[in-house]
Amino acid sequence: MSKLLYIRLALFFPEMVWASLGAAWVADGVQCDRTVVNGIIATVVVSWIIIAATVVSIVIVFDPLGGKMAPYSSAGPSHLDSHDSSQLLNGLKTAATSVWETRIKLLCCCIGKDDHTRVAFSSTAELFSTYFSDTDLVPSDIAAGLTLLHQQQDNIRNSQEPAEVVSNAPGSVQEADLDAELENCHHYMQFAAAAYGWPLYIYRNPLTGLCKIGGDCCRSRTTDYDLVGGDQLNCHFGSILQTTGLQYRDFIHISFHDKVYELPFLVALDHRKESVVVAVRGTMSMQDILTDLSAESEVLDVECEVQDRLAHKGISQAARYVYRRLIHDGILSQAFSVAPDYRLVIVGHSLGGGAAALLATMLRAAYPQVRCYAFAPPRGLWSKALHEYSQSFIVSLVLGKDVIPRLSVTNLEDLKRRILRVIAHCSKPKYKILLHGLWYELFGGNPNNFPTELDGGDQEILTQPLLGEQSLLTRWSPAYSFSSDSPLDSSPKYPPLYPPGRIIHLQEEGTSGRFGCCSAAQYSAKWSHEAEFSRILIGPKMLTDHMPDILMRALDSVVSDRAACVSCPAQGVSSVDVA
Repeated sequence: MSKLLYIRLALFFPEMVWASLGAAWVADGVQCDRTVVNGIIATVVVSWIIIAATVVSIVIVFDPLGGKMAPYSSAGPSHLDSHDSSQLLNGLKTAATSVWETRIKLLCCCIGKDDHTRVAFSSTAELFSTYFSDTDLVPSDIAAGLTLLHQQQDNIRNSQEPAEVVSNAPGSVQEADLDAELENCHHYMQFAAAAYGWPLYIYRNPLTGLCKIGGDCCRSRTTDYDLVGGDQLNCHFGSILQTTGLQYRDFIHISFHDKVYELPFLVALDHRKESVVVAVRGTMSMQDILTDLSAESEVLDVECEVQDRLAHKGISQAARYVYRRLIHDGILSQAFSVAPDYRLVIVGHSLGGGAAALLATMLRAAYPQVRCYAFAPPRGLWSKALHEYSQSFIVSLVLGKDVIPRLSVTNLEDLKRRILRVIAHCSKPKYKILLHGLWYELFGGNPNNFPTELDGGDQEILTQPLLGEQSLLTRWSPAYSFSSDSPLDSSPKYPPLYPPGRIIHLQEEGTSGRFGCCSAAQYSAKWSHEAEFSRILIGPKMLTDHMPDILMRALDSVVSDRAACVSCPAQGVSSVDVA
């Protein structure tokens, strides 16, 4: 394969020359049949697209250090007893981090060069170099592994009998609490969605959205913007008014300042719930993605009795920025001077939900009655101790198989291990796996077509696995042990982290099609333990369940159904879970 790749690379340069000649020929405006000219133009455009995609792929995927690490990986830990060998290996790790940092800088070339950005580049590069340091997977391997994992999950679920979970059934008090919190989530999700501004509003209302906020986009309100602290709000203010249903005078501050570790947010007076609402925006820019990927842990500077206060560095820094703005700029003081009897509520979706949870914890010393509603927050947020501490004032809401509330460095390591196992223990060619997987994701089918485990009666069949385990682990790693099914050990920089607060899980009942586009889905709600989100689930809705508009529709459905069934027996008394 390596020889074929080098031959293909040699052919790459004649292709560039040929594409350049075609572009020059088209630019000269040669008089030919129009159909011929259009065909040549299309060929030239496609050629340049392929060339550009190839260059980007080489920059992102190619590992210039792969061959240099192999001699040290195959020898295992005993080879590192020598000081020189250990020093050389550390140098290679540093070089690998540098390679990833160069890639990230190229992909994020339009982002500024301030100190926060440079720190985020380094943190992200270290995360990627650590995560991919001991494997040799190409994108098609990962796609095949995810396909097999999804089928394996469905096969296990279908083959097992539903078993009643022996646990305390929720009583009337807990059901009433669930109903109350669902109603609060339904109400405050509007603020979390409003923090995204006009892009989400137009996405949710593609036919009428622009007409409703078009006047605000063109109208000059310099004085109004100054009053609410806005910075070039443009269409944002109109979309916020439409989403929340509030009046202009109800807003204390709106900021769409967006940099690494600095998130947009808004502060408003909610007279219906008698609360001062702080809504933090979720991921919507490259700067936000870098904040997400700064995943190492740092000690959270907060006044509380918790000893273990480790938290996600990027989200912690973002929450600290909003905290400084709220306190040092007097924004909260201004809000409570207008409404001194209101309580403080902090909300956010995705990255904003994680930042909202950390912000609520920072503000709890000054505002003991603070409440937080985190919608689809990331799992890898903070320590177990802070997770337990936050149970009394934070509620998280998770929809279906949403990947973000299951996403942490620990869970990603576990997912990598499962991908390695499932593709190593599969006897089918990769192209068959991918074609069958595409059909299965689109139309469903029988998930029990591909043997993927060696511990059953299919050992004789698996004489030619897709990839051998040792070929996937090109570099020795003390964290890997294929004899154990436990999640991988994390480095001290990436300890196991947990989600915030109590968790409400909205689960789909029955089926509404593979992507939920065929009919309206029905959902049930229940309180869930954080352990239910300790593994990433693969499925067609793992990404769509995270979208704020999908979450809002699910909340609408659940709240209306429970309101219509107030006279029915309490739901969940005889809850049945599949082990």
